[in-house]
Amino acid sequence: MQHFRVSLIIAIVCLSISFYWGFQTGGMNAGVTAAMLAMILGVLEVSLSFDNAVVNASILKRMNEKWQGYFLTWGILIAVFGMRLVFPIAIVQFATGIGFMDVADMALHDAPKYAEHLTGAHVQIASFGGMFLLMVFFGFLFDEDRELHWLGYFERKFASFGKLESIEIILSLGILLGMQNFVLPEERLTAIVAGVSGVVLFVIVDSMSALFEDEEEGEEVSDAIKRGSLMSFVYLEILDASFSFDGVIGAFAITQDVVIIMLGLAIGAMFVRSLTVFLVRQGTLDNYVFLEHGAHYAIGALAGIMLVGMRHEVPEVVTGLVGALFIGLSVMSSILYKRKLEKI
Repeated sequence: MQHFRVSLIIAIVCLSISFYWGFQTGGMNAGVTAAMLAMILGVLEVSLSFDNAVVNASILKRMNEKWQGYFLTWGILIAVFGMRLVFPIAIVQFATGIGFMDVADMALHDAPKYAEHLTGAHVQIASFGGMFLLMVFFGFLFDEDRELHWLGYFERKFASFGKLESIEIILSLGILLGMQNFVLPEERLTAIVAGVSGVVLFVIVDSMSALFEDEEEGEEVSDAIKRGSLMSFVYLEILDASFSFDGVIGAFAITQDVVIIMLGLAIGAMFVRSLTVFLVRQGTLDNYVFLEHGAHYAIGALAGIMLVGMRHEVPEVVTGLVGALFIGLSVMSSILYKRKLEKI
């Protein structure tokens, strides 16, 4: 419970602010409604982001306590204010050409119009986030150094393809080129640019540690960079952002009040972060050896859903159920695998 103490405090604060915000505009009933909406958004954020927490934990466990602390302090500020408030405003600014402060004013005083602009930028958001997450999934699927395989021959076969240089990039760009044929003609260029940007950003962040490699001490320095570096922190924040894109847009289906959306998503984001640290400190990934596999397959499914979402709307409940299915199956497989080892 100690890992979630701060999250509970943040949740109480956010719910209190939500109540006050609603009370100021519509009295007691509006205050209670606002608090309930914030709670619902928080629960949805957690339920849709469990796979994110698992993947984050697989990276966070290689980082030292200082950077784990940054993940819960500066990281949460970036996640809440940066990715769930400032970044959507920046997207609308970029898509419409309206000034940043004007978009911020629109978000506060003309929420329906702001929501319309943000929803109108869904193709760019889905293409960028979908391609970044697809690269995350392919990076796991084609990892030839991975010794434990959840799906046996299937995974071993794909892992062997990892010997082909840049196989992840080739496949990702090929899928992007194929998907753009299903997008409206006037949105195809936007989808391609956004998707390529997602791939490029992943490659940049994933390969930055190479700058620190040395011929004599390359392995040691590289490990240090991966365990506690700024680039690992940046990678986690971008991964979180890729997960949050659709969540921010989907939140407008529940309420168009950006303050309530930010507070609700803040509650969820904080619990996801605490859950990530909990998984690391409890050694959950070591006890449930296929949990990381299930999370990456859930990410691959989410990437596919986001890319399909460029043309067809996919309900949030489908995304949540698919992720829960992979996580549940991986947990069951981990338990059976552990029992099998105990019998040997």
